[in-house]
Parts: sequence; C-alpha cells; structure tokens
Amino acid sequence: VQLQASGGGLVQAGGSLRLSCADSGRTFSRYAMGWFRQAPGKEREFVAAISWSSDNTAYADSVKGRFTISRDNANNMVYLQMNSLKPEDTAVYYCAADSTPLLTTIQAEYDYWGQGTQVTVSS
Repeated sequence: VQLQASGGGLVQAGGSLRLSCADSGRTFSRYAMGWFRQAPGKEREFVAAISWSSDNTAYADSVKGRFTISRDNANNMVYLQMNSLKPEDTAVYYCAADSTPLLTTIQAEYDYWGQGTQVTVSS
C-alpha cells in the first residue's frame, strides 16, 4: 500500500476543496480508509472514515455536515470533499488505510499513511 494525498491549497473561509488519495496497492478495496489532520502545535486528529464497501462512514463532530468522504474502489481512490471551510480547518491532512474492511476512528488502528497535504483557510 502506498498512499499519495493531493488537492490541498489556500482557500478563503466559506470555500471548498476536494482532497484525493491514491493507493498504488492491489488490495485497496479490502481496506477501510480514513482522513486525519494535524494543525500546528496540535496532535493529529480524526476527520472522517469510510468502510471498504462505502456502506458506513464516520465524521468528527467538527466537520459533520460540511465534509464528505467517498471512495472509488475501481480506481483505488478516496476523496474528502470539504465545504464551508473555516480557518480552524487549517492543517496538514493525511489519508490512511486500515487493513481491515470495517471503518475505525482510532489512529492506532490504521496501518498505512500518506505523506499529507496542506490545507490553509484564510479568514
């Protein structure tokens, strides 16, 4: 599993960004996937997760109703659509893979991590 996150950038408050995460591995469709973020001076935190089949999703309370996680197993991609962005969403965003099909919100249960993509929201 090799994860590559992209799509970050600078956006004004209220704007939108779509993050993408590509997996070059062959077993992507068997893994639950998640997005985490780390703001300067803070610990990395859970943002969203999706099960292998997309039947189940989970979101942090701080992003619920604004962010949407989705995946395309045919193309080994997972996405994070971020709308109504706020300055407090500024962070490095990481995608991660859990080598079990069921989603989890717990960082320690993720086995593979991408390199991160910077999201900056200006006020």
